[in-house]
Amino acid sequence: MADNINPPATPPATAASLKRLHRIAREKSIITGLFNTLVLLLSVMLIVWISLDTFNNVDFLNSRPYMTFQLWVCVFFIIDFFVELAFAPDRWRYIAHRIVFLLLSIPYLNIIGLLDIQMSDTALYFVRFIPLARGALAMSIVIGYLSSNAISSLFLSYIVIMVMVTYFCSLIFFQEEYGINPQVDTYWTALWWAAMNMTTVGCDVSPVTVAGKIVDVVLPVVGMVIFPLFTVYLTDYVTRQIRKGHSRDDSEASSGGQTRS
Repeated sequence: MADNINPPATPPATAASLKRLHRIAREKSIITGLFNTLVLLLSVMLIVWISLDTFNNVDFLNSRPYMTFQLWVCVFFIIDFFVELAFAPDRWRYIAHRIVFLLLSIPYLNIIGLLDIQMSDTALYFVRFIPLARGALAMSIVIGYLSSNAISSLFLSYIVIMVMVTYFCSLIFFQEEYGINPQVDTYWTALWWAAMNMTTVGCDVSPVTVAGKIVDVVLPVVGMVIFPLFTVYLTDYVTRQIRKGHSRDDSEASSGGQTRS
């Protein structure tokens, strides 16, 4: 009679190590998920605050509540960077891929105010959007995680970036052109202008300020980069649907053959 061969039992030390590794991985996932959620919430709050200040023509440099809030948001963004760096399996690779996140998290407005650096109002208004760029990138990455397909994930990420760039440029255009450009009488005109330029269709509203002309160049460039991804996504989607159809036909043919036999 053949001897029963039992698989070797897992040593207690190895089992304990695996449990500890699983616990650490779960804790890392919870912490990074919490930080990502807070980054999204703070980014939305910054967007709302800047939008209200723009519509109400508030001087944000003299608004102590806003400057304080933006400072602490930037500090949290920096902390988030180093927390994710601590959890990254390859830290040098993480730094290489996410160094832009750290640079966008620096509270430049507060530094400019502290050092009393003289800049034009237009330049300061552009600087104000730097933390929002950090939040927009984080939003695009988190939303991209919602899809398990690589192409769909990339598509969702770029959609978020496209919407954010369009909205931010519409705010800048309205802030700089309203009251100077007779063609810009409401914010909705600025939003329509930004959307048409993002799609590279163009608009009959012409900018007259330096800031307006800058975003007039930026929007079509971003649009030309992003909109070809629609073709990539649609091609990938059609290909996946065709493959699913072929797999379904093959399975039905196989099951039909087994039934007849």
